[in-house]
This record gives sequence, structure tokens and C-alpha cells, in this order.
Amino acid sequence: MSNKKMTFQVTGRTEQMKADLETNGHKVIIDEPAGMGGTDQGPDPLSNMLASLAGCENVIANMVAKDMDFDLQSIEFNIHGELDPRGLMGDENVRPYFEKVQINAKVSTSESQERIEELKEKTDSRCPVFTTLQAAGVELEANWTKA
Repeated sequence: MSNKKMTFQVTGRTEQMKADLETNGHKVIIDEPAGMGGTDQGPDPLSNMLASLAGCENVIANMVAKDMDFDLQSIEFNIHGELDPRGLMGDENVRPYFEKVQINAKVSTSESQERIEELKEKTDSRCPVFTTLQAAGVELEANWTKA
């Protein structure tokens, strides 16, 4: 693989709480629910971040599975994030980002639980979204089990 750096770009325009964005020809709408001042036309930014985590873990797991000759058929993710809203509301004594993220993954495979654990460990260590959350000091709890 080349050592050339990969680049990513998002462009778009915002109005009130809604952001109409585009990346690689794909439209992305980020919004807030009506109760938070948005128009509920897309996921909120934090839920979108958790969706990005699931998507990234899936991509990396498939790459790792190929490296390991692992029978990976699919993964069902259930990801839960917790934060104290006082931080994003301006309380400087409370961090404005996730305190804890729990990842539950059910892996459809013919492999053993030990091999699933190896897949999880390698995936978590290589996933850019997971490692970014880890570097921020977010408590990450990842449980991968056989479906």
C-alpha cells in the first residue's frame, strides 16, 4: 500500500440548525429534532458520529477479516453514547463530548468466540473513528459476540 496520505472533504451550507452537506458526491443532512430547534430532516451530529463509528468499524473489520482469513458474514451494531449536556450548553467544568460509548456487535460467522475477540481487538486498534474517541479519553466499552 502506498504511503500517500488520504484526504477527506465535506462542503456545504447551513441554515439554522440544519446543515446540507456533500462529500464525494453524496448528500448528507445533519439536523436537530424539532424540540431542539431543528427541522428533524436528518440525524443530529452526535448520532451521526456514532453511525460513523459503526460504519468505520465495519469497513476495518472486513479488511482485518481478509487479513486473518476470518469468515465474516455480517455485523449487527448497537451503539450507545452518553454525555452530560451541561458541557455543550457552556459549563466549562463539564466536557462537551461523549463520556462513554458502548458498542455491542453481533457477528455472523462460523468462527469461535476467541477469533471474534481477535477480530474486535485488531479492528478497534485500526479504526480511525474508534481511536479518535479513545484518544479523546472517551470510555469505550466494546462487546463483540457471535450472532
